[in-house]
Amino acid sequence: MANLMQDKVALVTGGSSGIGRATALTFAREGAKVVVSDVAIEGGQETASLIREAGGEALFVSADVSQAAQVEALIAKTVETYGRLDAAHNNAGVEGSSVMTTDYTEADWDQVIAINLTGVWLCLKYEIPQMLKNGGGAIVNTSSAAGLLGFRRGSAYVASKHGVLGLTKTAALEYAKSGVRVNAVCPGAIDTPMMGRLTDHRPHRAAKMASFEPVGRMGSPQEIAESVVWLCSDAASFVTGHAMSVDGGLVVQ
Repeated sequence: MANLMQDKVALVTGGSSGIGRATALTFAREGAKVVVSDVAIEGGQETASLIREAGGEALFVSADVSQAAQVEALIAKTVETYGRLDAAHNNAGVEGSSVMTTDYTEADWDQVIAINLTGVWLCLKYEIPQMLKNGGGAIVNTSSAAGLLGFRRGSAYVASKHGVLGLTKTAALEYAKSGVRVNAVCPGAIDTPMMGRLTDHRPHRAAKMASFEPVGRMGSPQEIAESVVWLCSDAASFVTGHAMSVDGGLVVQ
């Protein structure tokens, strides 16, 4: 790819590490001005610094995507700084507890749904009107292989990621004729800090996760980032409402 996002403005939530950081850096590599957002301030600032050190333009804005006022302020700050919003990767998310469905607490359930699902909806709610003012734009939501399949001991996460696909398809249909494309990526097992927490940073657990992948390994954050940026680019101009599996063949087994 070369200059796929030249002179465009892109927003990445959950940009402090993992897939979000990789996507932010890739947007910048392809010529975009990037707004990085996260509740993890130090990591988010580091991502923005990495972009600037590589010669790009970036701004960090702290925001909790589960809070409407903070999401609204995030979009306002983006437009105040760069004048527009052309692309967004709604990526912020948490894994939640690894327990049986009946053992989930209401507090844990509410947190996962608030960040993973309501957070994506709030981002769409404030991103789309701004893109309509620009004459169009492209959005990619992070779902998961868990948005296409069921997984034991992850009811809130699985429910939230299925919900993200429902939001993606609905918004894609609603704004298809208005120039706003909405897609989703569905990562498989990816070598991120979240995966490290899920495997308790134990090599044998990581190896077991990798063994579920037909390709025999975990994916890298960069492999997801390349897909996200392509979906946000004009190269994907006829793609909307799509749930793109980037999972080493996991869901086709």
